[in-house]
Amino acid sequence: MQPTTSQLLQRLSESATIAMARKARELKAQGVDVISLSLGEPDFDTPAAMKQAGIDAIEANETHYTPVPGTPRIREAIVHKFQRDNGLAYAMDEVVVSTGAKQSLANVVLSLVDPGDEVILPAPYWVSYEEIVKVAGGIPVVLPTSIDDDYKIQPQALEAAITPKTRLVMYSSPCNPSGSVYTEEETAALAAVLLRHDRVVTISDEIYELINFTEKHASMAAQPGMWERTVTVNGVSKGFAMTGWRLGYIGAPKWIAAACTKIQGQFTSAPSSITQAAAAAALEADPSAVAAPMVEAFRRRRSLMVDGLSKVPGFQVNQPMGAFYVFPDVSALFGKSHAGGVVKDANDLSFYLLEQAQVASVSGAAFGTPECIRLSYAAADDVLEEAIRRIAQACALLH
Repeated sequence: MQPTTSQLLQRLSESATIAMARKARELKAQGVDVISLSLGEPDFDTPAAMKQAGIDAIEANETHYTPVPGTPRIREAIVHKFQRDNGLAYAMDEVVVSTGAKQSLANVVLSLVDPGDEVILPAPYWVSYEEIVKVAGGIPVVLPTSIDDDYKIQPQALEAAITPKTRLVMYSSPCNPSGSVYTEEETAALAAVLLRHDRVVTISDEIYELINFTEKHASMAAQPGMWERTVTVNGVSKGFAMTGWRLGYIGAPKWIAAACTKIQGQFTSAPSSITQAAAAAALEADPSAVAAPMVEAFRRRRSLMVDGLSKVPGFQVNQPMGAFYVFPDVSALFGKSHAGGVVKDANDLSFYLLEQAQVASVSGAAFGTPECIRLSYAAADDVLEEAIRRIAQACALLH
């Protein structure tokens, strides 16, 4: 048999973060002392109360199919969470629970985007945004930013990018990969543009909401007039250290929620019933109390990374205000060489750091910003200090 795959599969790229993590694991298996700063996963364990809720669900035999959009308990918890934390009023039938926020995003895009529709992606954007748009047959329209703007789009640039074919705008705040956080004023300014375009729906990815060093989170759907044209995406992976539990969710106008339920019903149905019970316990808890220890650790590590990498020649580093990444502009190193090899771009630099320094990062090209690399600081302080030392040593060899 001829080993042929679909044209759709051939159009897709492998997730760069997953690819680099796999490469790092392969080197570790060979005995190489690799420091992996490539994956976006908190290095904390799920809090005891959430684990116990999952155990209790198993012992109570909550092991059967649930409604496709989620159990009544978790949807009620999400409705309460949106009201409590974001000032957003959703009914239970305007909430859909999925197997991770990635599926939530895919459900929305597949429900709303037709082939030829344009989807604006402010860069840097999370790696899967572009590929999900491609699955739906949409056209990704990359809207570049720079470190000088703190990697945030400006209202006039957004206005200029919108055309009659624009169907969606997808962005995250706090942002993966830059750590940038849109303020209330900045969110309002973008909303003023979006309100002028009735066909455009905004996907506001708020998965890093709880890892926010500004102490205030701004939800796009809370802006006047934006609730009706915004899908709010969130989940428990980052703020509650529940990555392996796999649960994300949306709040959206009823017609969009119903569309996502229909899509999901044909792919996966509901997430694990055990996960739903544990996630409900997380969302019913005081979020600031649960996330506070992580946020303090990440704040300290952020300072360590920013201070350390700022001293590496060729690294231009800003101060991220959320998430757990630094996203330095490293374009000053392009064209430099070592031992006959030339660093032509961020891809080359990422592999150079992996081979020379045994530090795994991710090229900014995967996020639509090819002058940067992404480094996660979801690791212990001494590990980060050693990573910085290795990076500085490796970069000093480039001339």
